[in-house]
Amino acid sequence: MSSSARLDGRVAILTGGAKGIGRHYARRLAAEGSRLMIADVADGRELAEEIARRHGANSVASAVTDVSDEGAVQALVAKTMERFGKIDILVNNAALFAPLQEQKVTEIDVGLWDKVMSINIRGVFLMTKHVAPHMIAQKYGKIVNISSGTVARGIPNFAHYVTSKGAVTAFTRAVSRELGEYNICVNNLAPGFTLSDSVINDNPQHLAHSQAPSLVRRALKRDEYPQDLLGALVFLASADSDFVTGQTIAVDGGATNN
Repeated sequence: MSSSARLDGRVAILTGGAKGIGRHYARRLAAEGSRLMIADVADGRELAEEIARRHGANSVASAVTDVSDEGAVQALVAKTMERFGKIDILVNNAALFAPLQEQKVTEIDVGLWDKVMSINIRGVFLMTKHVAPHMIAQKYGKIVNISSGTVARGIPNFAHYVTSKGAVTAFTRAVSRELGEYNICVNNLAPGFTLSDSVINDNPQHLAHSQAPSLVRRALKRDEYPQDLLGALVFLASADSDFVTGQTIAVDGGATNN
């Protein structure tokens, strides 16, 4: 941690923090000085131990959590308060994406549709519902919801995912209006098609179909990597964005241009 760490003294909850892009978010939040609770359906203990070795034992904890389960979310928030005493930052990163296969809307199973919605938008709602009271009490907070560049343009054969991320975008706008009076900022970070470990390893078909078209759409003609998202994440989580709320920041090489 540098002496100019931008999140020094802050406590953050990061959902979906044990793997994929989330691992990169976790390392950067810790490096910027935040004390971090890593929550994921996957076990984040190994990552937490790595961060603890680098930043100190009191810098990090992890909890296996299903964000679509209200009881699990309540337990996570209670554990975070018990361990760190407050919550300043919530990064709603947990989402079902990497394993999803391309499917026509007429062929998507209703059970899969409901599962995508339960994680990708109900999870964001539940985390916000149970974290916001702690932010309201201290009259400060940063909620960063991970949306997607797919919302701006719509893509075929991913109606469940695109719809869920459109809901995240709308939820952010609504909640930013509600929580603004308490000095809580709620924003969207919208990545483009990102070459994370999860996408590369779990879904080679999607990689094959999406990588080349994503380059065509961009003003910056290269692949996007998790590291490309970290600066914007820290901006939205830090005091640098204290007068920014209800916004969607697209980090996609200029594919979304508005």
